[in-house]
Amino acid sequence: MIGGLIVLVGIILMVMVHEAGHFVAAKAVGMKATEFFFGFGPKLWSTQKGETEYGVKAIPLGGYVRIVGMNPYEEVDPADKGRTYREKPFWQKSVVVLAGVASHFIVAFLLFFLVASIIGISEPTTTLQAVRQTLDDGSPTPAAAAGLIAGDQILSIDGISVDEWGALVDAIEARPGEEVVLEVERPNVGPVVLTPTLASLPDGDGGHQGFLGVEPTRRTVRVSPLSGVVESGQAIGEATVASAQGLWRLVAGFGDLVTAVVTGNTDSIQDERPASPIGLIRIGAETQQFGIAFTLELLALVNVFVGLFNVIPVYPLDGGHFSVALYEKIRGRPADVRKLVPVAAVVVLFMVLLGVLAIYLDITNPFTLR
Repeated sequence: MIGGLIVLVGIILMVMVHEAGHFVAAKAVGMKATEFFFGFGPKLWSTQKGETEYGVKAIPLGGYVRIVGMNPYEEVDPADKGRTYREKPFWQKSVVVLAGVASHFIVAFLLFFLVASIIGISEPTTTLQAVRQTLDDGSPTPAAAAGLIAGDQILSIDGISVDEWGALVDAIEARPGEEVVLEVERPNVGPVVLTPTLASLPDGDGGHQGFLGVEPTRRTVRVSPLSGVVESGQAIGEATVASAQGLWRLVAGFGDLVTAVVTGNTDSIQDERPASPIGLIRIGAETQQFGIAFTLELLALVNVFVGLFNVIPVYPLDGGHFSVALYEKIRGRPADVRKLVPVAAVVVLFMVLLGVLAIYLDITNPFTLR
């Protein structure tokens, strides 16, 4: 539950930090911002401070900052002359529209750094924390039958050294139903050799995988601040590439997504489906078993994806506003943004449909961590 609460708060803060990026940048270059709201629709609460109204609206699906002159249909008060978005030079427009995008990558970097150098990453080891005693059918697990106990450290399987938990799991899963030779280091005893026969369990894809029935102890690994900076930068790069690939698959497979929902065959798109805030909160709740570091890394990944999505050069996304500003800079004259209204309508419709489908899937066929 704590993990889900952290993700919920993180998503709200992500929206507000994004909008704060636009707001602070607009103020810094002298633009007038009249509204700063979380949510859309009917107003629930607001307060006026200076020339800006701050508040909360009923539909918590984002937020916005109203900057005078950004809406092409807006009639600007002559008193605001010189302080509108449309009057500012290219570099100032760019700073304002891209500040929100930049905020996501900055937040993601800080989260990755926090995990790497301060909280630490929890890693499973080949030393056993617990041994499961029975399978679902009530029979002893291979581990229990072979005599494995908590505290044993598995050194090798069939003569192959395994110094990482992932390598041990891969070796076990690749040997369903086989007898294996485990070399174990037992506290206060020394080396022990055991020969369990692995269980054969369905792998979810029509095949079978080996199963031993053990749980790892975990250790917390931290790196120096300098190494944390390097690792966080690398994590941002990897997350950006993965997000770009996922975003492409999401757009290219939108038709398959709609078909799967309509036909009810949603299992076929489990690896290519979007996640709504509901799904992310549920995943966050499940990450609690892995520790807060895993939850914070999830939030970092969400920030990278949202930042990348916002930089797509289509109106009305931030990347679209930047593209218009760049067009005006190159052509040397104002663009007729009203011609982009049909494009904006298509983009908004796509986002709404995607959100509705994601919410539907997260309610009817929720994500589970495997």
